[in-house]
This record gives sequence, structure tokens and C-alpha cells, in this order.
Amino acid sequence: MLPKERRPLRLDASASGFEREFQAFLGRNRDTDENVDRFVADIVADVRARGDAALIEYTRKFDRFEVEVAGLRVSDAERTAAAAKVPPAEREALEFAAKRIEAFHRTLLPRDVDFTDATGTRLGARYRPVDAAGVYVPGGTAAYPSSVLMNIVPAKVAGVRRIVMVVPTPDGVLNPLVMLAAGIAGADEIWRIGGAQAVAALAYGTQSIKPVDKITGPGNAYVAAAKRRVFGQVGIDLIAGPSEILVVADAKNDPAWIAADLLSQAEHDPSAQSVLIADDRAFADEVAHAVELELRTMKRAEIAGRSWSDNGAIILVPDVGQCAPIIDRIAAEHVELALEMPAA
Repeated sequence: MLPKERRPLRLDASASGFEREFQAFLGRNRDTDENVDRFVADIVADVRARGDAALIEYTRKFDRFEVEVAGLRVSDAERTAAAAKVPPAEREALEFAAKRIEAFHRTLLPRDVDFTDATGTRLGARYRPVDAAGVYVPGGTAAYPSSVLMNIVPAKVAGVRRIVMVVPTPDGVLNPLVMLAAGIAGADEIWRIGGAQAVAALAYGTQSIKPVDKITGPGNAYVAAAKRRVFGQVGIDLIAGPSEILVVADAKNDPAWIAADLLSQAEHDPSAQSVLIADDRAFADEVAHAVELELRTMKRAEIAGRSWSDNGAIILVPDVGQCAPIIDRIAAEHVELALEMPAA
């Protein structure tokens, strides 16, 4: 069992004090240091002024390895060599995921509109891809090949001609899964830079990196602050806060699977938030126990455990089919309906 201080908040929607406790839960402050924006402003200005020289300096400082300008860009040979280290099963999983992501996003392609209104005026809308997109892939404390696929594959489907990927490489080490995902997805350029300095380089360009039109991808508080600062110079997808997942599950699920889904976001950051909504107390207890078991063996147990205990919650409701108002008020980044009839 996790010690009491490492257990998530428990709420019962049927209890008399639920609204007060739920409001307190929603009002928890998970924001990061207010000084981040000031720090990021200096980095962005420095990269804008000094270009590659600033990138070299920040890479040495934050990623702890010596690099020259020529070494900032990952060559095709380097990417291929790193990707070759990935076991066949994991390679197949990434290829399978990429195909599914591509198939889904093809259904989202917008259609041009050509319309003549009642006055005889011809109106229309044409959708065209941006020329160049920058994709930020986290890599400071963990590797996320899923971020590579979920950002580059849709851009390829949209027809973006130049996709520039930036990823921090602590100690100069390329992550095999990330490099494989970049190859599968079709990144045109890969640069071993991260943090606010990478966002600034994508937005304003340097002597080596041509600027892009839009920047997408998740990152830490420094990346989010940098994206906020360069918005207007370039387009961005959104200002991402700490990762969140809300799982609504009935008792027909395997508790271990639900626990894994909750921890999939908790492992990102101690400020991440994972919430379970269930209508069966015994099942909720089984999921909580499954989380405890998983935390004993997972590599990022310390981070995930802090997230689960500090920001996680289990909310019991009388009927999962009637919990839409609670879902809307939480408004999590990821919502999973693990229900027999989710459309109901």
C-alpha cells in the first residue's frame, strides 16, 4: 500500500459536501514558477540576437555536451543508426500507430467551400497547408515517440512541405525510439536542441535554421512560455499546461488497464493530473490498488507517484452515464470513456 500521503483525493458525488470539495479540487494551483516568463524572455531575445552561437551555449549548459554548429543537425546516418537499436516489436508498434494516426487524420481534412448566397454574391474558403512547421518533441527527462507521430503525421497528411523537428538530447545521446518515430513520420530536418531556445530558433531562425510558419508540440513550462512569447511571429497549436487525463470507467474494465492509462499522463510531470470517475466503489479500489502495484516497478515511479498523490483524484458517481457535467467542469486535456456504451 502507498502511504496515506501518497494516495489520491477521494470524492463522492453523492456526499453532502461534494460541491465544496470538488470546487477546492478544481481550484488547486498547478502553475509553475512565475519567474519562468522572465527567464524565457531573456533566452528568446538572446537567440534572436546571436542565433547559432546562443544555441551552442544553451545546449552546452542545459544538455551537458559539447557541440559545434555543424553538429546541431542530426544527420540521416545518425538517425538511422539510432533507430536501428529499436527491437522489432517496438518498431512494429510505432509503424502500426503511425498508420492509424494517418488514417484518422485523413478523415479530418477540411473541404474547400464555394458558395453563392441569396444576393448572388459568390463566397468561399480555401484550405492550404503552411509551408513549414516546427515540431517540438520533449526529451529532457523522458522520451515520447508518440509526440513525434502525433505532430508530424498530421502535418504530412495536411501537405506541409517542410517539417522541422527539434528535440533535446541530454548528454548528446539520441533516443532510438524518437529517432525511429521521426523516420517513420517523415521529419525533413531534426535538430538536437530543446527548451525555449529551440522555440526561438524555429520562430526567428538562425544562421543554420530557417524559420517556420507554425510551431506545435508539448513541452515543459519553459517551452510553453516561449510559445506564448513568439505567438504572432509564428502560429502555435496551443499553450499546454501540465498534462491531464480523465478516465470514466465502468466495472467491466480490467483495473490494470485503467491504472496504466491514468499513469500514462502522471509519469510526465509531478504537476500532471490523473482523474478516475467510476460508479462502482469496489472497482475504484481495484484500480487504486493496480496503480500502487504499477508504481512499484515503473521507471518514473517517483514522478508518477507524486502526480497521483498530489493532483490525482478518484470520483465516485451514482451513474457514469450521468457524469457529463463533472467531465465538462474538469475539462481535462485527455478524456477516455472506458464504457460498454460510451455514446449513451
